[in-house]
Amino acid sequence: MLIPVAIVVVMGLIAGIILTIASKLMYVPVDQLVVDIREELPGANCGACGFNGCDDYAAALAADKDEHALSVSACPVGGGDLAAKLAEIMGVEAEAADPQVAVVMCHGNAGAAQKILEFDRISTCKAASQLYGGQWACAHGCLGLGDCAAVCDYDAICVEDGVAYIDREKCVACGKCAKICPKHVIEIRNKKNLVYVACNSTAKGAQTRKSCSVGCIGCMKCQKACKFEAVTVENNLAKVDADKCKNCGLCAKECPTGAILNLRPKKKAPVKKEAEASA
Repeated sequence: MLIPVAIVVVMGLIAGIILTIASKLMYVPVDQLVVDIREELPGANCGACGFNGCDDYAAALAADKDEHALSVSACPVGGGDLAAKLAEIMGVEAEAADPQVAVVMCHGNAGAAQKILEFDRISTCKAASQLYGGQWACAHGCLGLGDCAAVCDYDAICVEDGVAYIDREKCVACGKCAKICPKHVIEIRNKKNLVYVACNSTAKGAQTRKSCSVGCIGCMKCQKACKFEAVTVENNLAKVDADKCKNCGLCAKECPTGAILNLRPKKKAPVKKEAEASA
């Protein structure tokens, strides 16, 4: 009995010695700067910063400690508070970054868009898009089956009446919804831009009218109304240049179908005094 026990003990000692030597020879030093940066990052691993997750972004920032060419404001999830913390760690000033938000470039709900198919046991946008392009007459619009809502970690997306809606206060612009949308109707835009074309259709105007009552028909009235040359119509679809747009809303007023949305808060009418009202 002693001989097998002794053999096992000796083998364990030898294995332990080998592992100890290997750990010394193969030891990889840990960059404390990477660790400090990674601890501050939210861990969403959304890729919105341009890197393959938080680990890669942390490593890239640490490697850039001498050049300071990489922005500490690249993470939209963490926002300004995170940028300030990363700037403190890196010993730089946090540059101001305009907040971003996801925007659904379609608002053709069930009351406006024409449905041509009824799917049985198809519950995802990806599957629906592969079957005749979806259930709606418009081949470019939101499919409304909620793939975007399913991947949103911040409960910022809901599907109502056949179309997706973004809660602009909850959205952190991580971009997961935009990546998963098979129709590419979701874009990440500057939050300060409040006027945009909520349509993705490049079909001719007559065809768009038949498929959706709120689609862009390429009439160019918006382009003519804009005083800042911010609106152009290309391939039957109006586009708003975010850099030129002043959020005046003239294009939205001129749009005959309501395809252009203006999210500017409406001014409340002044309350008349009781004396004036009675007079």
